[in-house]
Amino acid sequence: MPNKISAALLGMCLFTVTFAVNLQAPLYDAYAAQNDMGAAAVTIAFAAYVAGLMPTLLFLGGLSNRIGRKPPIALALALGATATGILVIWPSWATLIIARAILGVGTGLATTAGTAYMTEILGGNRTKSSALAVTSVTSLGFGGGALATGISLGIQGPTLFPASFALLLAVAPCLALAIILLPKTHRDTNAPLLRMPLFPKGTGIFGISLALAWSVTGMTIAVVPLQLARNDLGSWSGLVIFLAIFTGFLCQPIAKRLKNNAALTVGLCLVPIGFVILLIGMRFDLLAAVLAGTCFTSAASYGFTYLAALAEISSRAPDDRARATAGLFIYAYAGFSVPVIVSGVLADILGLLPAMMLFAATMVAATLVVLTRLKRPALARCANFDQDRQMSR
Repeated sequence: MPNKISAALLGMCLFTVTFAVNLQAPLYDAYAAQNDMGAAAVTIAFAAYVAGLMPTLLFLGGLSNRIGRKPPIALALALGATATGILVIWPSWATLIIARAILGVGTGLATTAGTAYMTEILGGNRTKSSALAVTSVTSLGFGGGALATGISLGIQGPTLFPASFALLLAVAPCLALAIILLPKTHRDTNAPLLRMPLFPKGTGIFGISLALAWSVTGMTIAVVPLQLARNDLGSWSGLVIFLAIFTGFLCQPIAKRLKNNAALTVGLCLVPIGFVILLIGMRFDLLAAVLAGTCFTSAASYGFTYLAALAEISSRAPDDRARATAGLFIYAYAGFSVPVIVSGVLADILGLLPAMMLFAATMVAATLVVLTRLKRPALARCANFDQDRQMSR
């Protein structure tokens, strides 16, 4: 099979795995109402995804080095279909937690194996192109699932079995079988089955930046729809979640042209700007501001920061990209989940908007600290350059 076709098929598999992740997001409010749950319970169900994902990243990030790239991706597709099927048969807040945990395991398997596999298919000298391919399809998947469910609900009306669920259940098993057509890659049968993630030297700032950016995305996906529903704007939640990720996809070609440090800086600047605009929209019921703020945060999270971090990690760990990717996603998903859970608990105590304002203040302060740390080496290099010029005179 030609490399371009193989890359396209792998991209479809990664898209479908991530498509399943936020497929049920527009129904969070319905699941909560069905079981009379508050904001904290909804955010805990949302973050159960990370409870499944984190152990997978911690212990199975290098699994594909031992058993090959294809089995983990096929298993991830099967897990996505299983989780969706559980919600179809037993729709409730409790099964949402179970389904989200299963989806976390699938995402952990697919993203670590898929990133390494894409680089092997396209060639080790095309690290940034491979990273762009992976970030593009996964960004579309994460956002597309929520949008598909939002559209399905708009056409079908209120239901706990939208057409988007049926689509996933039909496509995922077919792709899990089709993956056998992809080319074989080298595997190390002597590699340990359980291996801890890898954190390449000098990449910590990229991981922390991605955690900050994805914390805003987590808030947008989990908490903002609850506030929209309270303002009788619940029908817009699918579009908001889609924009929270899709706009970043549109920015990735621009980010690819920048050096990784420059792209990271742009992303960090956009994170607080976007969330403050979104918060203003939530406070004054300005839907246009909510959508605009969501686009800004998406550009930061899934555009500049995501691509820069993944490309940097891949280039610094050419011999063990799967474990290095696992290490990066540990940062990312810690940011994605912890602030959401804390905000959910605070929302039940203080109210949704005060909790979001507190998060915004903390996030702005943390972003300023990271930006200062990121710029310090550049300033040091400039100072050394000026000193060398003076000495040469």
